[in-house]
Amino acid sequence: MASTVKLLGSEVAVSNTASNIGNAKLVRIYNAHASDQLVTIKSGSNVVGTVTLVTKEVIYLMKLSQETIEVGSGVSGVKAVSVAYSS
Repeated sequence: MASTVKLLGSEVAVSNTASNIGNAKLVRIYNAHASDQLVTIKSGSNVVGTVTLVTKEVIYLMKLSQETIEVGSGVSGVKAVSVAYSS
């Protein structure tokens, strides 16, 4: 996707507690968990969308700065960091 990625923060663990990942608009998400994981994007309590990350997959997700990211209760190993990129 991107040929150059600029880190805009430090990688954090995604949990079932909603986080906007430092008001990020573009987020790199990595699933280090041993199984596929559902990632949910919300605006307040409304679900904007969901995506399944397979094990060891990385995606770059665009979102509004106030939208939050979360995973299911008890899930560990999903990491996220705010990034910027250029092609």
